[in-house]
Amino acid sequence: MNPGELLERSLAYALGSVADVRPDGLTRGTPCTEWDLAELLGHLDDSVDALYEGLTGGRIGLVPRDDRACRFRTRACAVLGAWAAGPPDRVLVGERPLEVRVLAAVGAVEIAVHGWDVAQASGRPRPIPEALAAELLPIVRCVVAWEDRGVRFAAPIAVPEGARPQARLLGFLGRRDSFPG
Repeated sequence: MNPGELLERSLAYALGSVADVRPDGLTRGTPCTEWDLAELLGHLDDSVDALYEGLTGGRIGLVPRDDRACRFRTRACAVLGAWAAGPPDRVLVGERPLEVRVLAAVGAVEIAVHGWDVAQASGRPRPIPEALAAELLPIVRCVVAWEDRGVRFAAPIAVPEGARPQARLLGFLGRRDSFPG
């Protein structure tokens, strides 16, 4: 797995999901039941902002920021440029060191899955590309602990044996493969 390529593919997918967001749709519900689309975009932007901070400055501050789709598009392109310019080997998250490869892999999960959430909430569902979902699945299995359930993620949802990678990825993160909108 090349984390830079994974990050690039996740950002490309999420940028496509955010492309059709309209200001009049920001109050729509999302698969993240606690958030409307505006709040989800704010979270997604904060995630990309943290990635950018880590890739360009080697340190991630812990102060959340709130913004919308335009800010996400701008920051997503900046993240790609920062990765291409050569990130540091490690970043500090608060005061804890983290390998940049891990940061990129976790960031790829965050961006792709919330890109899916945005597409669902916007009423223009887009599947996560199968190869991308397949590569993200082992990452989430390593980084999402049971203690995260009920706080950051819902309980896993059972999916049929042999289900496609997207269904397995979303199910593991407590999402159904479709959202009623």
